[in-house]
Amino acid sequence: MLELKHIQKHYNVGTVNELCLFEDFSLTVEEGEFVSVVGSNGSGKTSLLNLICGSIELEKGQICMNGRDITREKEFKRNRKIGRVYQNPAVGTCPSMTILENMALADHKGKLYGLGRGTDKKRVDFYREQLRTLNLGLEDKLNVKVGVLSGGQRQAMALLMSTMTPIEFLILDEHTAALDPKTAERIMELTDRVVREKHLTTIMVTHNLRYAVDYGNRLLMMHQGRAILDKRGTEKDGITVEDILGLFNEISIECGN
Repeated sequence: MLELKHIQKHYNVGTVNELCLFEDFSLTVEEGEFVSVVGSNGSGKTSLLNLICGSIELEKGQICMNGRDITREKEFKRNRKIGRVYQNPAVGTCPSMTILENMALADHKGKLYGLGRGTDKKRVDFYREQLRTLNLGLEDKLNVKVGVLSGGQRQAMALLMSTMTPIEFLILDEHTAALDPKTAERIMELTDRVVREKHLTTIMVTHNLRYAVDYGNRLLMMHQGRAILDKRGTEKDGITVEDILGLFNEISIECGN
């Protein structure tokens, strides 16, 4: 379970551009939930992910992960239990390293590094089997540098690498936005399969309203640091893309006034 309790976050404090994004904001994500988050630019979607991951600090409030207070815990420590896939396929992998070296790096997440070799030959077959699940032929390209792969291949690898070690939460930060439509569909199908097979508690920020409707068991719509729509289970099943577009239009009219 993930709990955000009475969160407060300001940007540009003391300037004419000062913004209070979150004011007494609370959110609970139950174990096993797959939450799709939508909202206009500046609504607080990415800031919400950054607060959870520790990329930015909050001013007031508390963040708890499975009952453990992580409010003041550094980002690198949280990353041991949180897998994150970013919008840019280049962020989640190291382009100058081979596929094998990237897999070994992900395999050592949260572990102490000694003076031994970076790649354990005993794990090569395991890496190959993991890559085979992607159905992209990467299992036969272990010595190829990741930088020459396509964006879709790299994003698939990033998703696989972020979930190789036991994690408590998976954070997807618009992870299909930089991909062409066909590749994005493939990555979403892969995402859904990984989440289901590994029973991962997941938060996915997306601008693709169809993905928000079709995937996950909970839908959250953010606006000015508030959750203005929160539907789960059968209630979410009844939500359509047209419903969300209608809510977007209502917000636009209100902001115009």
